[in-house]
Amino acid sequence: MQCLKDGVRICRTTFRSGRWLWARHSSTKLFVGGLSYDTNEAVLKDAFGRHGEIIEAVKVICDHVSGRSKGYGFVRFTSETTATIALKEMDGQMLDGRNIRVHYAHRG
Repeated sequence: MQCLKDGVRICRTTFRSGRWLWARHSSTKLFVGGLSYDTNEAVLKDAFGRHGEIIEAVKVICDHVSGRSKGYGFVRFTSETTATIALKEMDGQMLDGRNIRVHYAHRG
C-alpha cells in the first residue's frame, strides 16, 4: 500500500508484532509517462528545468531498433524538494499535445 504525503511516497513495508512499519520514500529522479512520440530530450529538459536545476541528462527512452520514443522518460533534480515541486506542477499537464504523468522513479 502506498500513499502520498507532501509529495513524499510513504510505503507500508513490513508487518511486525501486530504493527505495520512505514518507510518514507522520495527521490530526486522522476518518471515521466504519456509523452508524445515526438517529444525529445531538449523539450523535456526545457519543460522540467523551469522547476529546478536538473543534474542528470534528461532521458527519453527509445526503441533500440526503430529509434522511436517509447513515450516515457526520466529527469533527475539536484534535490528532493525541487523534484517534489516539479512533480506537483507537471503531473497532468500538457506537453507536446499530450497529458503527461509524473511519478517518483523507483527500481523494481
